[in-house]
Amino acid sequence: MAKISTRNSSAQVAKHLAWVLSDTYVLMIKTHGFHWNVTGELFPQLHGLFDTQYNELFAATDDIAERIRALGVQAPGSMKGFLEHTAVKETGAAPDAMGMVKELLKYHEAARARVAEACDFAGEAGDKGSEDLLIGRLRAHDKAIWMLRSIVE
Repeated sequence: MAKISTRNSSAQVAKHLAWVLSDTYVLMIKTHGFHWNVTGELFPQLHGLFDTQYNELFAATDDIAERIRALGVQAPGSMKGFLEHTAVKETGAAPDAMGMVKELLKYHEAARARVAEACDFAGEAGDKGSEDLLIGRLRAHDKAIWMLRSIVE
């Protein structure tokens, strides 16, 4: 794989990371809200699963933001900024429990696709640190997708 030859590759990697950070933060908020509002027969299981997932997403936001800063770029840090750069859409009224699972599945898949794109870009740019971080995010989304899909199927 040939390295990207632009002099501004760190800024471009940081731009991709900002998209990943925005998706991660908004997905964390969505998951946390679903954790608070889930009801029904699967309440104990989903309440616990959503708790695990939003905590994992929250921890990831710090790692991603710190990587952006390590690249010498300002990390986004406002809801306005996150909402302008995320593929994750807000929910109006909370759906039922299975609707929550399906929505989280959809947005983990969307976020994973953007992580994969960012990972490929970091690899092409020769940024092994960002690439490694993003590979970890791919694994985390793969696990969340597997768990959520297992509930739906």
